Parts: sequence; C-alpha cells; structure tokens
Amino acid sequence: MKAFQAGCKLLRSSQSFSVGSASLMDFSTSPYSCGRKKKVNPYEEVDQEKYSSLVRSVLSRGPSHTPRGSAHTPESLFEEDDLLYGPVSKQKPPEQEKEDRVLRNWFPIFNPVKRAAPNESDPSVPLKIPLQKGVIPSVTRVLQETMTKQQIFYLERWKQRMILELGEDGFKEYTSNIFLQGQQFHEDLESILSPQGNLQERDENLLKSGYVKSVQHILKDIHGVRALESAVQHETLQYAGLLDCVAEYQGQLCVIDWKTSEKPKPFIQNTFDNPLQVVAYVGAMNHDANYSFQVQCGLIVVAYKDGSPAHSHFMNGELCSQYWTKWLLRLEEYTEKKKKQNIQKPD
Repeated sequence: MKAFQAGCKLLRSSQSFSVGSASLMDFSTSPYSCGRKKKVNPYEEVDQEKYSSLVRSVLSRGPSHTPRGSAHTPESLFEEDDLLYGPVSKQKPPEQEKEDRVLRNWFPIFNPVKRAAPNESDPSVPLKIPLQKGVIPSVTRVLQETMTKQQIFYLERWKQRMILELGEDGFKEYTSNIFLQGQQFHEDLESILSPQGNLQERDENLLKSGYVKSVQHILKDIHGVRALESAVQHETLQYAGLLDCVAEYQGQLCVIDWKTSEKPKPFIQNTFDNPLQVVAYVGAMNHDANYSFQVQCGLIVVAYKDGSPAHSHFMNGELCSQYWTKWLLRLEEYTEKKKKQNIQKPD
C-alpha cells in the first residue's frame, strides 16, 4: 500500500510540472533573413524560450500557489525537490522565527518643520542628486543583511534549482540579463518622465517594450515630477539610498518605486520587502536638507514583460507609518550586528 501511495505521489508531482511541448514552439519570420537592418530592442535580448520551462516550474510551486489544504513547509519542499530534481541542499530547514523584537528607539517618519508639498516657486526641473558612496549603509544593504531565515531559505532554494537547470555560467547569464532589463526599464522611465520627454516621440522600440506598455495606465495618472533617480540620506538615522521617482500620483505626492517581475504581484504582501524600501526613502527624504518639501505617501508599481497591466500598490500616510516601524526594527538589527562584528574584530 505504501508503495502504491508513493507511486501516486510521484505521478501527481510529475503531472503538476508537465509543460506542453507545443507551448514552447514559436516560429516567426525575421527581417534579418532579408538582409535588412533593424534596431535591437534591449528587452528582446533575453532568450525567453531558453528559460520558459524553468520559470514556469519555479513560479508554479511558490508558497503562494499551493493548493488549499496542502500548504508547503520547508520540510515538504525539500522532499519535493529530492523527488523531482534530486537533493539540492544538505542544510536543515529553518525554523519559523518569532516576531518578538521590540523597537528600542523610535523616530518619526514625517518632519514637522517641513511643508507637506512643493510650492509654486520650486524649480520645475526634477532633482537628481548623485549618490555618494561611503561609510553610511544603503537601504538595500540593510534589508539584505537582515533577511529572516525563511527568506534566506527560499532564496537559496530558488538559486540552487536555477543552477541545477542552467549551470553556474547559465545562472550568471540569466541574473545579468534580468539586471540589464531592469536597468533599461528605469532609464526608459526616466527619459519619459523628464521635462523634455515625450512618449509619442520616443523610439518605436521603446513603445513596443513590454515593461513600458505595462505601465501606460499608471503613467497617465503621474504628474508634477519632483525627483528622478535621486539620492536621499537620513541625517539622523544615518542611512542612504537612491529613489526612483517623486511625483504626484492621482493628486498625492509619492515616492514611487518601479519594479519588474515575472510573477504577478496583485497584492502588496506579494512585494516582500519593497514597502520597507519605499518608507525608508520617504523617511530619508523628509529629513534630508537637499529637499525643501516632504512626502507622506508611497507607490509601488510592478511591471510585466509581456505587457500585461502593471499592478500598483498605493501606500497612504497611515500604511507608511506601519511599515516605517518595521523598517526601524530592521535598521536597529543591522546596527546591532555591525557593532557585534566590530567588537569581535581583533585589534
């Protein structure tokens, strides 16, 4: 009976991972065969066919896609990996961490001595302050070095599965291509949102890119851009970062963070630490002397390469304050870790 049950389990697992061969075949004509030159769209440089089965496999088994009544645990995920791919890690699954940490030093996210919005005399050209690399940690570094054991586990599990499928060199190529796509997307948006930018006059390759098409309905509600790719530094809490955009979204001045994803993220909970990143920028900008105004809202926009409508997650002042407390906890944890490391260092 046990043998029969094990066979059924293997069959169910293999069926859930099957991908029709027809969906992977996509033939099309190309002008290159006729010798004509055509501009290369940077978004098309990634071999989608090469990674399609892998991406579907990884995304279909995420913790948010488990059937009701069969929620995965770290133990069951390792068993499933062993069954389908062979063992990918000898580490023991992490235990669920308890959120019992108490914030020791609270600091306000909003600055009482700053006005809430820019006035008419403020410059019309968006601020673009360069990021000064130095001793002060970045928002990204703080979040990376204070991830929970569960976050680290799922990240490492994903990495190991990708390496099994692509190899070390293939994985490096894949991550490099994803980074370049995100960088290109940010550059396109900066060009569109700058005062001299005009979407109707942009290159046809830009207009055809899936990410830009994905955010078209969002761009229609964005006006009064105040900053683009501009550095912020919290002068009291001593951290820095580079925000994507500060502009009015549906009449509310926001710190806007542009994200790309291969997986739909319809809820703010799906964006993991992105809300913490946004409120960190909000708090830093509000206490940065380079900005004469402050913001009280945030906006996360998740764009998709296939051009499907981006998901937008608006964060009002109350929600920003809630995430701000969580950010302060992560920042305190980072500071304490660095202090312990400095104490342990030999003279």
